[in-house]
Amino acid sequence: MHLSRPMYEGLPWLYIGGGLCALGISYVIGDSHAVGVLAGLAGLAAVLGGVVVLLRRRDYRQLRSQYGQPELTQRQDQE
Repeated sequence: MHLSRPMYEGLPWLYIGGGLCALGISYVIGDSHAVGVLAGLAGLAAVLGGVVVLLRRRDYRQLRSQYGQPELTQRQDQE
């Protein structure tokens, strides 16, 4: 599956935004309901996953630039 670049770049922010919304819902519902606890855990996992993806992309791009490899967009333009 191939995603467009804006969609691909926006996914971690979508994960983080969705996770923050789930954490907010969890706060409003409260800890007395199982749904609130599940929403809180799902929100925490989504925020953590989004941050991990952002950090892994940053590290990968830094590593590529150290070795002088061209960006993927430059390769696609040549094809």
